[in-house]
Amino acid sequence: MDQALCRDCLVEIRPAPRCPRCGSPRVVAHSELFELTIAHMDCDAFYASVEKRDDPELRDKPVIVGGGRRGVVSAACYIARIRGVRSAMPMFQALRLCPEAVVRKPRAEVYSAVSRRVREMMEELTPAVEPLSLDEAFLDLTGTARLHGASPAILLARLVRRMEDELGISGSIGLSHNKFLAKIASDLDKPRGFSVIGRAETEAFLSGKPVSMIWGVGASGRAALEAAGIRTIDDLRRWDERALIARFGSMGGRLHRLARGRDSRRVSPDAPAKSISNEVTLHEDTADGDLLDGHLWRLAEKVSDRAKAKGKAGRVVTLKLKRADHRLLTRRFSLREPTQMADTLYRTAASLFGREAKGGPFRLIGVGLSELIDAAGSDLTSDLLDQEGAARLRAERTTDSIRARFGADAIIRGRALR
Repeated sequence: MDQALCRDCLVEIRPAPRCPRCGSPRVVAHSELFELTIAHMDCDAFYASVEKRDDPELRDKPVIVGGGRRGVVSAACYIARIRGVRSAMPMFQALRLCPEAVVRKPRAEVYSAVSRRVREMMEELTPAVEPLSLDEAFLDLTGTARLHGASPAILLARLVRRMEDELGISGSIGLSHNKFLAKIASDLDKPRGFSVIGRAETEAFLSGKPVSMIWGVGASGRAALEAAGIRTIDDLRRWDERALIARFGSMGGRLHRLARGRDSRRVSPDAPAKSISNEVTLHEDTADGDLLDGHLWRLAEKVSDRAKAKGKAGRVVTLKLKRADHRLLTRRFSLREPTQMADTLYRTAASLFGREAKGGPFRLIGVGLSELIDAAGSDLTSDLLDQEGAARLRAERTTDSIRARFGADAIIRGRALR
């Protein structure tokens, strides 16, 4: 028999189209609703939602967060998405699809501050919170019912209502018995969704779904699977595990498990980061050097910001490129000393890109930093062959200080607007 919860009253009710107490249609019902404990919370159009919160006049308008006309879309609200606007789309194309959109420059410090408050709210419910990015995280609420006097489902409904009341942003919840399914569930009913995938229905739910639903199967992975005649999860299930491993290596074993809804990964709040990376899939294949250089700078800044926030530095810079034919290129360079500075990341990645630029057009570009260590003692010396290196590092640290005090838009590099 189904169990039900009114997401407005935050109480258990009998399954019904509307809550018998308040009349709300926001009722979630499922036979395992109050037993499941693994959740994924995903903020709805996070950057754009923060912009609308801070400027109420934007509430009913399409909002795009991104750079100038030569820049790209960082985020778009749902109104803009209906018009076809997507993240990483060139700004000129987004404005062609939605000319009435209001464009706001990204405010990284503001988004980070809101993200910290969301995480604090989650950690009041459970210490087992594993952030994936600023706007999403896994939660393991096993054993929390006795502590809080309410089931995980009710605690999660309270969380997203509190986010709306105190922070002015909304989120969608996915609740299941493992991380793989919880993440799928959170995307089923956005925005302001609450979806459940129970143990009993797992295989039936996955049946007939495309392999692209599996976390980590992107365009190149999908192409490799289709070459083997695998387009749906049902196709995957027909393969023996050993045959999948023989064809796809260790990924084959992972695919075999996930096709059956099995995921033994724990929610790990303290899992050490092995690398920091950021990539963007371009809306159109391009060989435009200026546009790709602008992407390199923005990606280097994002990786640098994350490294600085984590107090980490790395010795190896990685450039990732995907050609129009889906061939993936990865190039690495080992630095003399670890870095967390955007200037060093950008210059190294740009040098690597210079050797591969003639191989375009490209559909994806990414920058990564690995062999991470604590940042103390990093970037203390500049390359003796680069007489301006020390001055650039001092300038970047000064820029960081100004942004920390006056906001992320206080200083913007010209190349960031390409």
